[in-house]
Amino acid sequence: MKKTQLTKSGFENLKKELDELVTKKRPYAVERLHKARSMGDLSENSEYSAAKEDLAFVEGRVQEIEAILKTVEVVENHASGNKIEVGTSVTVEIDGKKELFQIVGEFEADPMNKKLSQTSPIGQALVGKKPGDWVEVKVPAGKIKYKIVEIK
Repeated sequence: MKKTQLTKSGFENLKKELDELVTKKRPYAVERLHKARSMGDLSENSEYSAAKEDLAFVEGRVQEIEAILKTVEVVENHASGNKIEVGTSVTVEIDGKKELFQIVGEFEADPMNKKLSQTSPIGQALVGKKPGDWVEVKVPAGKIKYKIVEIK
């Protein structure tokens, strides 16, 4: 079975989300469904349909998180600044500008906040590289060349 890699913070966030779903959102969704069901004719009850969809979403997310947690491998950042791996932060230079990325597990990726999955095109190109290396990444807009400046 394939391991799901997460950073320690990603693992903690997933556990926190699961706890909130199980202790708060699920009971709320069940109560909402119960109230909607008591309103009468279910065939024309839009609140019942919405409550049913909400509960199904919560249950689906709970199952998804539980499946991830069964195969999780928490990756500690053991980087000594010599190789990019999950859990490391890397400063790269692109056309004279410096950017800081964090390489994370695929379930905690957030490109808008510079958290890149190790399975993304840029993440795949960076993993295993060292300071001073150049990588070229093919993206929809063309090719981008990154120079690896620092690894933390």
